[in-house]
Amino acid sequence: MKTARTASPGDAVRRGGGGGGGGRLAGNSIHLRLLATGGQDGCVKFWDAAAGQHTASASLGGAWVEHLAWAGPRLFAAAGRKLVVLRADGGLVHTFKDAPKSISALARQPAGGCVAVSYFGGVCLWDADDFVVQKEFPYNNGIQALVWSPDSKWLVSGNQDPSVHLWIPETDIELQMSGYEGKVKHLAFDQTSRWLATSGGREACIWDCAGDGPEGREPAMLPHDAPVCAVAFQNSHGLLATASQDGVVMLWSPERKQPLRATVKMPVAATKLAWSPDDRSLAIGSEKGAVYVLKSEG
Repeated sequence: MKTARTASPGDAVRRGGGGGGGGRLAGNSIHLRLLATGGQDGCVKFWDAAAGQHTASASLGGAWVEHLAWAGPRLFAAAGRKLVVLRADGGLVHTFKDAPKSISALARQPAGGCVAVSYFGGVCLWDADDFVVQKEFPYNNGIQALVWSPDSKWLVSGNQDPSVHLWIPETDIELQMSGYEGKVKHLAFDQTSRWLATSGGREACIWDCAGDGPEGREPAMLPHDAPVCAVAFQNSHGLLATASQDGVVMLWSPERKQPLRATVKMPVAATKLAWSPDDRSLAIGSEKGAVYVLKSEG
């Protein structure tokens, strides 16, 4: 890509929701053709992505299904304080005890051992196979987002305080970075587990998590003209996509002295960014319900 290139959106696709109001979407990392959606009707629906066909459903009750996370062939689904594990055919595998407060985020450990579940007051690590508590980390505030580093070393929360909190679950070490303009709702690690991108203001912050971690280090600041509303690193390369509420999407190479690679003006603000497995396409989910796909020039 050329430096500071301005581009236009590529092909747009409009899709329906998960029934009863579109909610969350999760793709199964093992069965790549299988998708799960959660809706305002309290249901999880499973789909054959290639055929575009609904294959199974499961009801979690009256609360909106807001969070989904695949752990192997099983799906963790959260609605309100309720957390369950489902099979791909919609069958119930396990129901956990209710969380102390409404569940605010789920994150599957890349190593596969557990699923992190957050709520106001802390994070619980549930074993992905035996469904027992591995560890609990108290945090006396609201948690907006969770992400694991790809090497499973770091578990990171974006918080309401506003701040970013990091745990190393293996050693129980904790770090915290504060000073953000607003709530930190969006987090992303690069594939090396070194660079952590966060929202929380009109700049995307890039923290160096090498060695003992980012505490005491100055982050790189990638500026937008409006609050950042999504961040996503490529799967196998170092390009970072950031989006802001004015509809702008920017592409960066954080390790470069001049990191900005491209600027794209979208018709509406993004709510989600996701790279294709080969990193050649960037899908942009918008707040108007449209999905735009941008092609990377490599």
